[in-house]
Amino acid sequence: MKYRIALTKRAESQMDEAREWWSEHRSGDQAARWFSGFSDSLFSLQEHPERFPLADENDEFPYEIRELYFGLGSRPTHRAVYTIHFDVVVVLSIRHTSQDRLTPTDL
Repeated sequence: MKYRIALTKRAESQMDEAREWWSEHRSGDQAARWFSGFSDSLFSLQEHPERFPLADENDEFPYEIRELYFGLGSRPTHRAVYTIHFDVVVVLSIRHTSQDRLTPTDL
């Protein structure tokens, strides 16, 4: 089964903000590589999205949330928090790994 990928407006905005940060604090080339690599990782969720673990915050939500970590180097810098709804993977949030835990009010 192949899943559709849908990013919430919040997740799209967070991804754009992270790309801008990379561009301002690193380089435009690195920002482009980060954005492209993370996008590819998100679209890899089309196949077996349940292969990634439940998020630490899962018990605080009325539905299952999972997380995918991504970074350009050996250490991840960001994570995508998502849920699977029938045949759609809904990316709820893109967060830096140093950010506090996600709460239902964040969404």
